[in-house]
Amino acid sequence: MLPLLLLVALTAPAFPQQLPATDRRNTDLPGTDTHFQPHPYKTLAEWQTRAAHLRNQVRSAAGLLPEPPKTPLNAQIFGRIEHKDYSIEKVYIETLPGFFLAGNLYRPVGRPGRHPGVLAPHGHAQYGRLEHGPLFSVPARGINMARQGYVVFGYDMVGYNDTIQFPHVWGSNRELLYSFGPLALQTWNSIRALDFLESLPDVDPTRLSVTGESGGGTQTFLLTAIDPRPKVSSPVNMISAIMQGGSPCENQANLRIGTYNVEIAALMAPRPMLMVAATGDWTKNTPREEYPTMKAIYALYDKAANVETVQFDAPHNYHKESREAVYRFFAKHLLQDPNADTYTEKNIAAEKLQDLMVFHNRALPPNARTQAQIIEDWISMAKRQNQETKDPNEFRHRLAIVIGAELPTAKVLSQPAPNQRLYLGRPEAGDRIPAIWLPKPNATTATLVIHPEGAEKARTSPEAQKAINAGHSVLAIDAFQTGTAVAPRNTNARHFLAFNRTEDAHRVQDILTALAFLKQSGAQTLNLTATGNAAIWSRFAAALSPMPVTLNAPTPAHFTGTDEDFLKHFFIPGIQRAGGWPAALLLTK
Repeated sequence: MLPLLLLVALTAPAFPQQLPATDRRNTDLPGTDTHFQPHPYKTLAEWQTRAAHLRNQVRSAAGLLPEPPKTPLNAQIFGRIEHKDYSIEKVYIETLPGFFLAGNLYRPVGRPGRHPGVLAPHGHAQYGRLEHGPLFSVPARGINMARQGYVVFGYDMVGYNDTIQFPHVWGSNRELLYSFGPLALQTWNSIRALDFLESLPDVDPTRLSVTGESGGGTQTFLLTAIDPRPKVSSPVNMISAIMQGGSPCENQANLRIGTYNVEIAALMAPRPMLMVAATGDWTKNTPREEYPTMKAIYALYDKAANVETVQFDAPHNYHKESREAVYRFFAKHLLQDPNADTYTEKNIAAEKLQDLMVFHNRALPPNARTQAQIIEDWISMAKRQNQETKDPNEFRHRLAIVIGAELPTAKVLSQPAPNQRLYLGRPEAGDRIPAIWLPKPNATTATLVIHPEGAEKARTSPEAQKAINAGHSVLAIDAFQTGTAVAPRNTNARHFLAFNRTEDAHRVQDILTALAFLKQSGAQTLNLTATGNAAIWSRFAAALSPMPVTLNAPTPAHFTGTDEDFLKHFFIPGIQRAGGWPAALLLTK
């Protein structure tokens, strides 16, 4: 069986072995501007366990669990501009059927053989990959690295320059059910861009790398987090503990649950990485905060020297001095040049924008799909992959990641209260679940009763009375935001779902926590009974439970597992991508 996910809290100190006065899930709601604190990893094995979970979390959030099929790229390279020591070409590739990613290819001239390959994603500058100014310039980077002996592919963000079948900002909750959005599309584009670069006859596939700034820095560390092919990287002005990215292309639901960019970027370890920072943006603390955290993880591999940092007294940038630092770092690790410290940037003659534009006076290929068609293609692909999945444990693994729930392995804490009430919670999780506990002396069977309106309604239900009459111990809970657990919870922060679970996801967790409490209380047989929408929560909880559970939860008539049903009655991003209702039914036969 694949392991259920391990969640590590990063935003607060450890809780003592007692329940908090209020449920932390209502009050501790991290976001893109939270100041995250690192979790110290004492051993390499501990970090590697965490890293495996984080890679799956990133893949899942980006819609890449499982990975879409790699269809032919049908790469087109044309419009060559040749200079004495470098050339520039126009490129477009088909990253998904009918979707075209455009860019420019910078190559050395007069240097035979295979060369290191560099991916060059760009940030949110006005002209994207064509921006050429004092703070940002992909052309200066591409030309100078080509002169130094690299093949460089500078490619578009979605919605920039030539990559125009989608706007840069788009998406709805329906697409989130299938883990599809700007971040998913851009991350897939980066993977396919690396496939393209790797395929070129003048590129050495053992010496691939990536560097980008700002939003391109996010693309850099997301790619290196899940793809082992880049051997060297430099995310510029983006690895921060105080700001996690402001654009939808950097924030997709479930991406940073229990984590932050420093940990995601650390998945590059132990491969060489240069952290470039600036005093005038959110990387202002890098030498004192993010870099020591990163170096400690590299040190677990005995590779602390493989991560370096440099900071410039400048605003947000990928300016000449930052680029020169990257040139030197890449020359040391990719070119093995003993004179790497001497690398500087040479002036360039910028080309006219129309000479770099791929679709200037040129139509998209005739098989180009519309945005709506590509979205439906993705959804059809996800459904097809789910139908092809035969291993129930694979569905359990996928669902566990998107729901974020697990059966607690540590002892569930309980706090008695008057009138047969108590509160339950997981050590160090900060949750507080109101419950009604009706234990039966010497009973070996316990029944958990879940009602969509909470514990009091559950206690007076026919299902609870039937269990009491059968001699069972009975537990009823106020699942998250039901009954007495209803409490203020501000979900309006930007990119809320990138950092926080939905109410329905927390309800599944509460049911699993309650089941663990019953098991720890001595029950040998566990029953789970539920009605209405609580039957949906319970079905998914039973699907995730590694313990046998007898489920009595008739599916409500209004729920058949369609997209509309999930949006109205059980909203969890990624749930349809992970298998949806058929997976839950398969796991609870």
